[in-house]
Amino acid sequence: MVSFQNTDFLLGLLVLVPITLLFVLVLRWKKKVKKQIGDEELVNALTSDYSPRYFNYKFLLIIAALALCVVGAANMRTPAPGNTGNRTGVDVMVALDVSNSMLAQDIKPNRLERAKQVLSKIIDKMGNNRLGMVVFAGQAFLQMPLTTDLGAAKLYVSNASPDAVPTQGTVIGDALRLCNTSLDTKEKKYKAVILISDGEDHDEKATAVLKELQDNGVVVHTIGIGSPDGAPIFDPGTNDFKKDESGNTVVSKLNEQDLQMIATQTGGEYNLFSTADEVANRVAASIDQMEKKQIGGTGIRVYNSYFQWFLLVAVIFLILEIIIPERKMKWLSWGK
Repeated sequence: MVSFQNTDFLLGLLVLVPITLLFVLVLRWKKKVKKQIGDEELVNALTSDYSPRYFNYKFLLIIAALALCVVGAANMRTPAPGNTGNRTGVDVMVALDVSNSMLAQDIKPNRLERAKQVLSKIIDKMGNNRLGMVVFAGQAFLQMPLTTDLGAAKLYVSNASPDAVPTQGTVIGDALRLCNTSLDTKEKKYKAVILISDGEDHDEKATAVLKELQDNGVVVHTIGIGSPDGAPIFDPGTNDFKKDESGNTVVSKLNEQDLQMIATQTGGEYNLFSTADEVANRVAASIDQMEKKQIGGTGIRVYNSYFQWFLLVAVIFLILEIIIPERKMKWLSWGK
């Protein structure tokens, strides 16, 4: 169905009425002046090259161009095919580990950069789902509440770093609990958590909070970033690898067991990082299979707009108005 985005702009067409009246008055004034000059045959001889018809054509082109500009500004549009304006999806909270262990370089350039890369690709595949984000290390912080603004989500991801959390460690339990409370606790479905971590530290709180997640119908998908063999943790502050109290280099290893347990107990899937595209496709496919709810009321309807065609024709008319002279041209028979 055809509609206009800015219907108020159509009132601009009323301006064409006084302009047309003014044009009529100018024509009458010209005739009156012509008679007042005197000898009509002499006046016609002196103005033989002048074409009243061209003058009328030029005015009609200007009026038409103005009308097209007004209609273009009102933006005629039709609903895009297959788009009903209803958005269905699920609520997804992301828990991103930004602890210092995520700076280990067993996955180049380091675990955190790879985690951010895969998360960015997952966001690209979120579609109509709402997304929120929690970052955690020794503490968990809500970085972004649930939103459909996926562009803002990618901005938060790009800025994630160990500096975002002052206390170091890996409190997965606190992160999961914060994700749980950020979701609608009244609903027992339509909810998921994506946990991205190396799971380095065993967190007993994580086991305890899984019951809460299960009771609220939250499915947790986990992504393991790192390798079982591990790697030293680079410390940007000292420009060297992190050492323990005895002076030995600390090696951070991927804790797959805890991450697999979290996913299994909540009905989710564990994914070991391989490539960003592969992991993102698997996680997005798992979320897409979930039962969906209506997101954001009637949602956002997509339209096809046609304002550019009105403006294009208006420009063509204005160019023609400039090209057409008021003097008669012998090669144009309609200018008599």
